[in-house]
Amino acid sequence: MTDDVVDPFDGEVLDLVVPSTLGRIRVDRVLAMLTGLSRSETSQIVASGSVTLDGKVLTKTSTPVEEGQRLVAVVPARASGFVEADSSVPVTVVLEDRDFVVVDKMAGQVVHPGAGHLHGTLIAGLLARYPDIAELGVDGVCDPARPGVVHRLDKGTSGLLVVARTREGFASLSSQLAERTMERIYLGLVEGHISEERGVVDAPIGRSTRTPTLMAVRADGRPARTTYEVLARIDKPHATTLLRLRLETGRTHQIRVHMATIGHPVVNDPRYGHRRDRRLAQDRFFLHSRTLAFSHPRSAQRVTAQSPLPADLAAMVPEGVER
Repeated sequence: MTDDVVDPFDGEVLDLVVPSTLGRIRVDRVLAMLTGLSRSETSQIVASGSVTLDGKVLTKTSTPVEEGQRLVAVVPARASGFVEADSSVPVTVVLEDRDFVVVDKMAGQVVHPGAGHLHGTLIAGLLARYPDIAELGVDGVCDPARPGVVHRLDKGTSGLLVVARTREGFASLSSQLAERTMERIYLGLVEGHISEERGVVDAPIGRSTRTPTLMAVRADGRPARTTYEVLARIDKPHATTLLRLRLETGRTHQIRVHMATIGHPVVNDPRYGHRRDRRLAQDRFFLHSRTLAFSHPRSAQRVTAQSPLPADLAAMVPEGVER
């Protein structure tokens, strides 16, 4: 995603299901193989309690991982470097302009290179279609590893995001994001029935002190505000609520953390939720970036884009309910 503004933070999250090729290998060695860090560096990461295996914090570097286990680790942010264009990466363009491009990201797609995801990212696909985006990194306008990236979506979140193509576009869109004039609306299905018709979660978010690989509501966290409106309450196969959610800030995993905090985690969320819906893929939770609106960087006219729910999510919503 996130659903978060691109800003400096103390690490990147590596999150994967251990493949058969890495089974029975020490966790510090596995991390070194996946990230390119030295064994001494990965040993320090494990010793600091920043690694979990199937949700349990590891502290022994000699612990072997097994095929099928979920390995999550906070590792140092990858050093900046230029992204190589990749024309094989699928990109769905919704709006194209000289200053920006709005894309409809598919679930499972990573926006830019990071820990464990160095190739096949959305930005690599965009660079193949719009090579001019790379100039933003060359000219020092933004991180060359994230050229043009104004905001992100989690790997499991589908839907709209905007990428800048020019210096003017990047400056304007980044400013609108910071000033909260860019409108970002999501559709999300959460566990249980929310009683009120609308509400606001205004709670600061920071990295969890108990589990460093997760985010959490913290008094010393960064300000975070999410508003929501009930679209439908669904009874079968279990009680859920379809929400229209508006991000007024953009913190890492903001919607997922806020919904879990009020006792209604996003359906199928493997990190903050409780119940898995077998109709969705393993890493696919029900969260979709539905609407994106902002002022054009040059004309100031309002630009609005919308994305319908993908088929897998739409199948979980009753007929007649907004999609």
